[in-house]
This record gives sequence, C-alpha cells and structure tokens, in this order.
Amino acid sequence: MEEQKIDARGLSCPQPVLLTRQAISGRSGGTIEILVDSVTSCENISRFAQTSGWTVSTEQTSAGDYRVMLQR
Repeated sequence: MEEQKIDARGLSCPQPVLLTRQAISGRSGGTIEILVDSVTSCENISRFAQTSGWTVSTEQTSAGDYRVMLQR
C-alpha cells in the first residue's frame, strides 16, 4: 500500500479539501496523511473523506497542528 503525505498548513478552506480530493481521486486504497493548522480544515477533510468511503482518524500534534490519517 502506498502512503502519501500532504502538508496543507497555512492554506485556507477549501484548499485543504481540494488537495485531499485530488489525492484520493482514482486511488483504490492506501494511506494518506494530511497536516492542517485549523480545526475547521480538520473537520472538513474528515467529513469529505468519510463520505468518499475512507476511514479517518485525527490527532492534534504537539505543535498544535492536526494530523488527519485516511485509510482504505
């Protein structure tokens, strides 16, 4: 399974969701890690990925950012 990392810190919505959509487009599975710096982006990415059939887990990093992990 291929793993992909996206650093969307500093980007405002909807840019992090658009990057996520681009990353999952055409992928049948794997792991995608997205870093964002706002709880709104974290929630929006989580909601989008779940409706697209991905399993989502989130955590806040020690730096105060949010890590969104997508798996399928």
